[in-house]
Amino acid sequence: MKITATIITFNEGENIRAACESVAWADEILVVDSESTDATRDIANDLGARVLINSWPGFSKQKQFAVDAAANDWIFSLDADERISPELQSSIDELRETEESQLADGYRVSRRAFYMGRWIKGGGWYPDYQLRLFNRRRGHWGDRVIHESVVMDKGGRVMTLHGDLLHYSMRDPDHHRRMIEERYAPLGAEQMLKEGKRTSTLQMTIAGPLAFVRSFILKGGFRDGRAGLRIAKLAAHHASLKHSLLHRLQNRN
Repeated sequence: MKITATIITFNEGENIRAACESVAWADEILVVDSESTDATRDIANDLGARVLINSWPGFSKQKQFAVDAAANDWIFSLDADERISPELQSSIDELRETEESQLADGYRVSRRAFYMGRWIKGGGWYPDYQLRLFNRRRGHWGDRVIHESVVMDKGGRVMTLHGDLLHYSMRDPDHHRRMIEERYAPLGAEQMLKEGKRTSTLQMTIAGPLAFVRSFILKGGFRDGRAGLRIAKLAAHHASLKHSLLHRLQNRN
């Protein structure tokens, strides 16, 4: 079982070293960079990664570009702000010694997010399963605009690996808010429109409060204390903004 670890990047100079070191075990590390203006490519090259440059086509398409360019059929897709835990590393090591006929077609992993210096367990943030290790002959990246995921062929067998993928995406609430306003809400509205969804004045009004209740109460965000409260408030902001942007898009179209 030979594995290519793929990482897509844009100005990830602060993250790329740790990301590459996290997958140093891979038979190939492939970094697909969308024309970074910092030292991302130089750092990746110095660490032995194969680096390709591809103009930004969107998350799913960029990740699929990396899959298609990989030297091996087995792919582990890692985001630049993610790291592999020792437990997950051990699970992957065991898989690599397994007979091909005994392997599933894809493997999902639990993702552990860190926020305000702590592991977030509530609010729907954990275990946040992600299908990240897969055979490209049996799966591919879907076409979602945001929250992209691997789609397995019909009949593809998926199993779960032991150990977490560690996620360090949100540095603080201000960074979280910027990500919502600059990426998640606009792309989320675009995805909803693509799926034929519509919103209304009523939905725009209640989306925020409902998101807060879902995150903080129904999904246990209160167990994470101040961090859980911050996350719930920003979930409300995200939902309200996404519906507002969707309303503009649907009226424009």
